[in-house]
Amino acid sequence: MSSSNEAATPQSTNISYEQLTQSWPAFEAQILALLETLDLADKALVCDHVALRVNSIASADALRYAFSRVGKIISDNIINGRTILIIELDIPITLGQFSIACVELPYPSDKVYPQEGWEHIELVIDSKAKDCDTLSQDLLALYPKLSALLPLDHTAEPVQSSSQGLSSQGLISQSLASLAGIKIKMSSPKGDKERLANPTIAFKRDDVCIKVHPHGIKAVIASEQT
Repeated sequence: MSSSNEAATPQSTNISYEQLTQSWPAFEAQILALLETLDLADKALVCDHVALRVNSIASADALRYAFSRVGKIISDNIINGRTILIIELDIPITLGQFSIACVELPYPSDKVYPQEGWEHIELVIDSKAKDCDTLSQDLLALYPKLSALLPLDHTAEPVQSSSQGLSSQGLISQSLASLAGIKIKMSSPKGDKERLANPTIAFKRDDVCIKVHPHGIKAVIASEQT
């Protein structure tokens, strides 16, 4: 597994930079639809980066090389046992209202994804949370509609679309039926050198995901230097 900041020309790959470019409009449409469903659209949030998923070192090496030509690697860190690169782009990517400056490129783990390519965006909210419970409370204070997905006991069970579906707070109204099928995951990923707690809540539907946390990627990278 590559871990240096030197980009070598790859010999083979399963997904190309050109394919990523071509698939961006479809990914953007899915993310914007999920933002609308979560009531997070038009909320003046910051999108600090977009993340890829690959299944092979060949794919990761190829994309590392390609993105190094349109940006620079600002972090090369080990998180949960695998290399994850953060590339700051020379020209940010536009996604709806967002201007996204960085791309996260994780090298593969044991997990095999259904498809390689764009997987999620990460949003920063105004919060000083150091754990997922506090982050959940802060998120609910800002966006009460998410109470159907983030019940008080934080069980993170997906909402049922049936009129008989219940959250921990009671019967889900018909206005929240669109939240059916959204899965929640709470985690606190941390790099080997990071000193900044950055709890994360992820909302996933189908094959795209939106993650929310209190600190942007550059603040996290800066914490590695202290």
